Amino acid sequence: MSLVAALTESILPVLSIAGVGYVLGRGREINVDAIATVTIYVLTPALVFHSLVTTPIGERTAFVLGAGVTAYTFGMLALAAGVGSALGESGATYGGLLLSSSFPNAGNYGIPLAAFAFGAVGRSTAVLYIVFQSVLMYTVGVSIASRGSSTSTKGAALEIFRLPLVYAVVAAPLVRLLGAVPADGSPAMDVLRLTGDAAIPVMLLLLGIQLANTTYGSAVRQTVPAFVLKLVVSPALAIGVALAFGLGGDVGRVFVLACAMPAAVTPLLLTIEYDTGGEGITAPEYVSTAILLTTVGSIGTLTVLLFVLRSGLLI
Repeated sequence: MSLVAALTESILPVLSIAGVGYVLGRGREINVDAIATVTIYVLTPALVFHSLVTTPIGERTAFVLGAGVTAYTFGMLALAAGVGSALGESGATYGGLLLSSSFPNAGNYGIPLAAFAFGAVGRSTAVLYIVFQSVLMYTVGVSIASRGSSTSTKGAALEIFRLPLVYAVVAAPLVRLLGAVPADGSPAMDVLRLTGDAAIPVMLLLLGIQLANTTYGSAVRQTVPAFVLKLVVSPALAIGVALAFGLGGDVGRVFVLACAMPAAVTPLLLTIEYDTGGEGITAPEYVSTAILLTTVGSIGTLTVLLFVLRSGLLI
C-alpha cells in the first residue's frame, strides 16, 4: 500500500465527511448538544452492542487489548507529567497537557478511520478500544480535569453509569453467552446494524462542527509539547505496548492507530465542566487548541502510520 493510497482510501474519506461538518458549523448555528445527545444515547450504544455481539475478536484478545489500552494511557500520563514538570507547567496548562496528550480521539475519528482501513475487524477493535478508554476517561480523566474544583470527583465519575454505553457493554457478552444473539438478517439485527452504522458519519459531522467552534490563539505556542507527545511520541509508545502485550495482526494495528489519533474531544467537555477560571490560559483554551492543531497535523502522521501498518513492517 502506497502513501497516496493510505491518504486517498482511508484518510480523505474520513476527513471529507468531517469537512462537511466543519463548513456547516462555520456557516450555520448548529445545536451540537442535541446531536451529541442522540449520538451518545442512541447511535453509539447500538454501534457498540452490534459490534460486540458480532465481533470476531475472542475474549482473551479483548482482555489483552484492555490491558494494552490501560498501559498505554498510564504510560502517556507519566510521560506528559514528566514533560510538564520539566517545563514548569502548573494548574490549567498542566492538566490540559495531561488530558490532550493521553486520550486520543479514538471514537468519532478513530472508529470511522479503522473501519475504512481495516474493515469489520477494524471497527470492532476500535469500538472495544473506546469501551476501555471510556472507563479511564470518566475516572482518571475526571480526576485530572476536576483538580482544584469544588465539584465531587466521585460524583462526576459515577456519571458514566448514566450512559447507555455501559449497559450495551454488559448486555452484549451476556447475550452471546446465552446464545440469544438475533440471527443475521433478522429485523432486530438489521435495526441494530442500521442504527449503529449511522453513528459513524454522525460522529464525523459532529467532529467537524466541534472543530469549527474551537477557539484558539494565545495557546498555540504552549500546546507544542502536547502536539509532539500526541502525534510523535504516542505512536512510538503504542507500538512498544502492542509488541510487549503480543497484540498482533489487524487488532494490534488498529490498537496502534487508535492510540495515534489526535487529541480527544471529551477532555474538552470535562475541562469546561470543571473550569475555575483564573489568570492566563484556561484548561478549555489549552485543550481546544490542542484538539485543533493535532487534528490538522494528524493528516500527515496518520497517512505515514497507515502506510507502515498496512505494509506489515512493524506489527
